[in-house]
Amino acid sequence: MIQQGMFTSEAVSRGHPDKLCDQISDAILDAALDRDPGARVAVETLVKDQRVVLAGELTLSRRARPLTAGLCARAVRGVIRDVGYTKALHVGFDYRDCAIDHRIGRQSADIARGVDAPDGALGAGDQGLIFGYACDETRHLMPAPIHYAHALMRRHEQERRGEGRGLLRPDAKSQVTFRYNGWGRPAAVDTVVLSTQHRKDASQRALQAFVLERIIRLAYGGGVIAYLGLREHGS
Repeated sequence: MIQQGMFTSEAVSRGHPDKLCDQISDAILDAALDRDPGARVAVETLVKDQRVVLAGELTLSRRARPLTAGLCARAVRGVIRDVGYTKALHVGFDYRDCAIDHRIGRQSADIARGVDAPDGALGAGDQGLIFGYACDETRHLMPAPIHYAHALMRRHEQERRGEGRGLLRPDAKSQVTFRYNGWGRPAAVDTVVLSTQHRKDASQRALQAFVLERIIRLAYGGGVIAYLGLREHGS
């Protein structure tokens, strides 16, 4: 936990390429688990221009229905459609016409030997160390910077499908910087950054006004800058 100084966290929208790839990979995982609850799936997604690349390995039981390239393609297009990428946005990406490069194969037998055990126990295919903690900076027990960065992206999604329809596009990112006092408590919001795709002919002044009033100042009820009565230091 930070005691004193600045701390910044970032969040991205559903339409950001990183998040879009995560959602596509999740959809492939869901499709595999639907066919075999014991499926082993290691699939990554890459999105560039009008192309989606699915690459990785998976293993299903012999009795499970196969996860074909066609089924994967339908799952991919469903995610892209739900996020909102259609021809009507004129951003060069559309769920109907994008190319899908399917590069998913069967997992290596060497990995299976390292994971499976005769007694039915499972070993570790990959190794990693993950840590985290809960804190009382917000009622959701999350650190304030990431909590409010996420709140801004939720608000962006609401506005994009509401009053901002036609102005905002799916791809967006937020950054929130808090100033902490010497006792490890957030003392002020120093900077709020929100960038978003938008209609090509939108004026910068109108866009800035909409983002400030409809997203930043309204995110999470009273807004980021109203959190615990903190002072507004940045923009």
